Amino acid sequence: MTEDRNLIFDKNDVCIFIPVLNEEGAIKDVIEGFKNVGYNNILVYDGNSKDKTREVAAAAGARVVIQSGKGKGQAMIQAFDAMTEKYIVMIDGDGTELPEEIGTLLYPVLEGKADHVAGDRIAGRTPGAFTSLNLIGNRMINWFFRRAFRSKHRDILTGYRAFTRESIQALDLKQNGFVIETEMTVECLMKGQKFMEVPITYLPRPEKVETKLHPIRDGYRISMAAYKYSRFYNPIFFFGVWSLLSYLIALILIAAHPFITWHSSMLGTAFFFFAGIGTLLLIAGFVADISATLHRKTLKAIQANQNEQKKEYDQF
Repeated sequence: MTEDRNLIFDKNDVCIFIPVLNEEGAIKDVIEGFKNVGYNNILVYDGNSKDKTREVAAAAGARVVIQSGKGKGQAMIQAFDAMTEKYIVMIDGDGTELPEEIGTLLYPVLEGKADHVAGDRIAGRTPGAFTSLNLIGNRMINWFFRRAFRSKHRDILTGYRAFTRESIQALDLKQNGFVIETEMTVECLMKGQKFMEVPITYLPRPEKVETKLHPIRDGYRISMAAYKYSRFYNPIFFFGVWSLLSYLIALILIAAHPFITWHSSMLGTAFFFFAGIGTLLLIAGFVADISATLHRKTLKAIQANQNEQKKEYDQF
């Protein structure tokens, strides 16, 4: 048993989960970093690396599993289904995050203050940790997410997280690629879990480790996934985007009317069409939002009742 910050817990109850792909140049330091602070239950899920990632991880003392499919999301879903430990700490294997900061993420979970804790890399980034393009992209995606989900999250794309096994098994995760972090955050919000962000140090990627993230392609996929998920959590935003676009087209038609003398009746018809579509979409958003709000309240009541029943059962 180990005592930290007035907490008594067995560090073997914490699984350090590291999904990797071609991380030979950094994985040893990551594993040794956790061992140096007393965490020896380390699980590496390898996405069929072409280098010596598996050999290096095994030699450093980690359990190594080769995932059955492709993509970071698939590795995470496969691993979560097989885990039995009470607590899980997930970290990238590229050496950009510090294992010794594990307590910053894990302690709120151990104390019951959070079901899921995410490390905010943007708050603690060091010089060179983000390229200019990646930093702009991250800020744009997080800004979009905050508007879509009416949240205050600063870094939904972080790979350094801590959570309970119960909380992760309650999430309905399906994404196979880098969208998985966004899906995890959305699912936490949808399921009403206690979600917390804490600042962490974010270091430049070692030169010997290549990034697998494509800023434009993956940024687009993540943004589109967040927008798709918003229809369940914030329907006003989901329908409002198209409503705003329809109103914008209607305004352009009105502005163009004085300069187009022919087919003015057609312009008028088109204006009323797009204005009407925009209004209908806005109404649909409000109606769907009422339904979504009632659904969340019902789900929250069910979860509260289940928690109460669990407490009564534990007393016996």
